[in-house]
Amino acid sequence: MAYMSEFTQARLIFDYEAGRAALSEALPDFASHPENYGGAIDLPIGALATVFRVKEAAQEKLWLKLSTIEVPDRVELPPIEPNPGYEGPDVAIASARIILPASGRVNETVEMVLEGPSHGNPFTDVELHAYFSLNGEEIRVGGFYDGNGRYVVRFLPDTAGAWQFRTESTARSLDGHTGTFSVEPSHARGAVRVADTYHFSYANGEVFRPVGTTLYAWTHQGPELQKKTLATLSTSPFTKVRMCVFPKAFIFNDNEPDLYPFEGESGNWDTTRFDPAFFQHFENRIRDLGKLGIEADVILFHPYDRWGFQDLGAAADDRYLRYVVRRLAALPNVWWSLANEYDFMTTKMPEDWERYAKIVTEEDHARHLISIHNGTRIYDYSASWATHCSLQKVDYYKTAELVEDLREKWGKPVILDEIGYEGDLEYEWGSISAEEVVRRVWETTLRGGYHTHGETYYHPEDQLWWAKGGELVGKSADRIAFLDKLVAESPTGRLEPLPLTNPTPSGGVAGEYEIHYNGFSQYRYITLGIPEGRKAVIDVIDTWAMTIETLPGNYSGRARVELPVRPYMAVRVRVQQESL
Repeated sequence: MAYMSEFTQARLIFDYEAGRAALSEALPDFASHPENYGGAIDLPIGALATVFRVKEAAQEKLWLKLSTIEVPDRVELPPIEPNPGYEGPDVAIASARIILPASGRVNETVEMVLEGPSHGNPFTDVELHAYFSLNGEEIRVGGFYDGNGRYVVRFLPDTAGAWQFRTESTARSLDGHTGTFSVEPSHARGAVRVADTYHFSYANGEVFRPVGTTLYAWTHQGPELQKKTLATLSTSPFTKVRMCVFPKAFIFNDNEPDLYPFEGESGNWDTTRFDPAFFQHFENRIRDLGKLGIEADVILFHPYDRWGFQDLGAAADDRYLRYVVRRLAALPNVWWSLANEYDFMTTKMPEDWERYAKIVTEEDHARHLISIHNGTRIYDYSASWATHCSLQKVDYYKTAELVEDLREKWGKPVILDEIGYEGDLEYEWGSISAEEVVRRVWETTLRGGYHTHGETYYHPEDQLWWAKGGELVGKSADRIAFLDKLVAESPTGRLEPLPLTNPTPSGGVAGEYEIHYNGFSQYRYITLGIPEGRKAVIDVIDTWAMTIETLPGNYSGRARVELPVRPYMAVRVRVQQESL
C-alpha cells in the first residue's frame, strides 16, 4: 500500500475521514468550504499549504498525519519493448530506401528519411538510431516514426566537414545503412547556450537576450488566429515564447483543438500510437517562430487538463518524451521546460521529474537548454541537468527584488517566466497594471535576470494573448522593447548588477555603461560617481514615456543629476574613453 503525502491531491484527502480531520485542523476555512476556492481542491495539498501560508510547524504535523493514511497503490503498465522480430529473415538488411541531402549546413537541421514498413505498430515495435561521426567523435541520434511507412532521423550538426553515418534498428530494412554527407559552414546562429554563468548566447557566440512572452495554447487554436499571432510576434520585441505541447483547459480557454497528440479520444487515448499530424503541425509553428528569430520554450507537461494527458502513467510519459524530443531536438530554436507549475501536478513525484530530465537530456543530441517551472515551490535548480532557473513569483509583492539572491544561490541564469500578467481579470496573477509589469521588468533586468511577459485582458471571445495569442492590446510590450534597446547598447549587450548605493537597482558594465533605476521613488536629484580621470555623458530616461534626454556637457567626479520629481525614472551614464 501507498500513503498520503504533501503531493496528494486535496480532493483525494477529502475521501478519507482521517484526511478530512487533518485538513480541518491545518486548513479549517478550506476544509469547511472547499467550493469557495475555485479549483484549489484539485491541487496537491503541499501547494495549498504554501498558498494559504500554513506555518511550517503545522505543515509538518499535517504531513505526519497524512503519512499514516493508506491509499491504493497506483497500477502502472509496463514499458513496451521493441519487437526484435518485426521483420523476418526474408527482409534484406538496409533494404529500405533512404533519402538524405548530399550536404547540410552548420547549425541547421539535416533530415534523414527512410521509407520502411508500416505493419503492426511501428511506434512501439520499431527502434531506430543513427550514429553520426566526424573526426572520431560519434553522436547517437534517435529516430521516430512519422506515419505511412516514413521513418525520420533529424540531426543538428555543429561542425563543418565530411560526416559519416550508420543506422541501427530492430527493423531489418532500416538497419545497417551507412554513408557520408557534407556539412558546409554557415552563418546560422544555432541553439542557445548558457554563457558567462548568468547569461545566454547562440552557438555561434552571438549574444542572446531572452525577452519572453507567454502563449500557452496558441498552437491549439484555429489557423487564422495562429496567423494573427505570428503577425503580432513579427513586430514585437519578444525573442522567446512559452508554449505547451498538450492542449490546455483553463478559464478563457475551453475550446477543443483540432488535433490531439494520440489516436483515440478523451478518456480512451491509445498512448502507443501518436498522431503525426499533431506533431507536424506543432513543429511547423516552431519553425515559424525560428524564422522570426524567436526561441520556443516547449512545455512538456502541465496541470491544466481535462483530457487525461497529465495522468498517462510512467510508461506512456516516457514514451511520449522520447518521441517529442526525437522530433524536435534538431530544431535550433527549441528549449525544454519539463513542466509549467510542476508542483500543481498531483500524479508526478520528485523522482518522476528527475527521470524525465534524464530522458530528455539523453535523447537531445543538440543539448538544448532545459529547466522546470514552479507554482508555489521553487525547484532545486542545483540539479545538474537544469541549465537555468525558470521561476514564477512566490510572493505577491516581491518578485524581481529576489533575482540577485537567486543568481547567487544557484549559480545559473535566472528567468522570471511568470512575474504576473498585465490585465484586468479578477485574479491577482492576471490583473497587474502595465506600470507594475514594466517596473518588475526593469528591476529584473538591472539585477542581472531575464523576464517573460504575459497579457490577460478580458476579451468577449476569450482571445486572451497569454493563452491563445492574437493581438496585443496592453501597454507594457512597447516599453519592454525600449528597455531591451538600452541593454543592447551596452558594450557587452548585457547588464550585470552593480553594487547598490540606493534600494533601487543599478546595472550595466561598471565604470563604462551604467543604468540607475529609481523605480517608484521620485527623486529630485541623484549623485553619481564618475571614474577618476574620465568624463561621462548622462541621459535622463523616462521609462514609461520612453524618452531619453541627454544632459548638456560632460560630467566628472561626483556628479549631481537633477531629475523631475516623478516615479519610474532612470539615469544612464556613458563613460567616454578619452581622458580629461
